[in-house]
Amino acid sequence: MEIHVNQHRVNAHTVYANRARMLISCPDGPGIVAAVSRFLHEHGANIVQSDQYTMDPEGGMFFMRVEFDLPELTEALPKLEQDFGMVAEQFRMQWHISCVSRKKKLAIFVSKEDHCLVELLWQWQAGDLDADIAMVVSNHLDMKEYVESFGILYHHIPVTPETKPEAEQRQLEVIGSDIDVIILARYMQIISPKFIEHYRNRIINIHHSFLPAFVGGKPYAQAYNRGVKIIGATAHYVTEELDGGPIIEQDVQRVSHRDDVTELKRIGRTIERVVLARAVKWHVEDRILVHENKTVVF
Repeated sequence: MEIHVNQHRVNAHTVYANRARMLISCPDGPGIVAAVSRFLHEHGANIVQSDQYTMDPEGGMFFMRVEFDLPELTEALPKLEQDFGMVAEQFRMQWHISCVSRKKKLAIFVSKEDHCLVELLWQWQAGDLDADIAMVVSNHLDMKEYVESFGILYHHIPVTPETKPEAEQRQLEVIGSDIDVIILARYMQIISPKFIEHYRNRIINIHHSFLPAFVGGKPYAQAYNRGVKIIGATAHYVTEELDGGPIIEQDVQRVSHRDDVTELKRIGRTIERVVLARAVKWHVEDRILVHENKTVVF
């Protein structure tokens, strides 16, 4: 089974060895799509997918995601990026190009609840999450044996109120400099502003509530006490404002007065694992652009 999965991953990345993705955000105006398309054509690239969105054609922001194939991509990419700088300057673009064949490296943070972590590991093992899970970091030992059975490094770093700064420094040390995104898979610690600054718009959290309602602790108890008819979960980027970062994905399910807190939690866990997995998948596929405190997801 594992051999089959690994072979699938190898084949997929062989097929897409010359495929890249470009993300663009800039003030809207005429000629942006034409300029990007013309530039890629003149450099021998073939566009295989293109998505655009404008907040307001009259002075708003414009967002674009382009996937393209370019022969000998690895050798051609440095010149492509250098030449595109002139187009970017003309339209005041913020932009980024990534190679599909380079898998993003993930570090997953977890405490004791395992459902979101398990979902990510299942999807990774099946080849549905096209990324490298480099490590799992936890303030508890509960998941160590299970994670290591996948051949993934497990770093146990206890956290107390008195040792939090030292623990975060240790986390940064084990993560190193090559982790692309951090996933908080029900990691029950508040991330400090210093840590966030290292990974701006690269820390994804799952909040067990349909934000902005029921922010903070015990949201299912809050929901039960209010007699809600729907419950949900929210995946968002982490910012200094607790549970206030740009929202990536949300989902809900109807409930009734017959559902007690235990049942709400059971239903909620299913929503959480699905919502977080979607958000992580979209991030590693370069489908998300952040503007101020909102996201555009292609």
